[in-house]
Amino acid sequence: MTSEMKSLTEERRRATIRTIPQPADLNVNGNIFGGWVLSQMDLAGADAAVRIAGGPVATVAIEAMKFHRPIELGDVISIYADIEKTGRTSVTVKLDVYAERGVERSLHQVTEGRYIFVAIDNDGRPTPLKNSHK
Repeated sequence: MTSEMKSLTEERRRATIRTIPQPADLNVNGNIFGGWVLSQMDLAGADAAVRIAGGPVATVAIEAMKFHRPIELGDVISIYADIEKTGRTSVTVKLDVYAERGVERSLHQVTEGRYIFVAIDNDGRPTPLKNSHK
């Protein structure tokens, strides 16, 4: 793999957020609230999209979401972002969420989703991507 290809691969898929949910993030079932997970995924996806857009982005759609397992208190969460597609103004980001669980830190995929972001100008209007890697 050439250094240019490796760089592009690393840019397209990377661990974007690593965090530990807190007791305030629990739902009534004692697991981590799904809305908290969605917001963390939105932050991770936006971070990846900004690199491609070369400026600010806005979330315009969550195209797909799947919850595989609940996130438990004490889990360490890692969110991986993979740039799937770029358009003239849009970036589609595939997000995979993994939990490290327990003393042995077993790894579990807990959530996945596909978010679409649009590059925006200073007035909040769509603008062409600056760093597109189609």
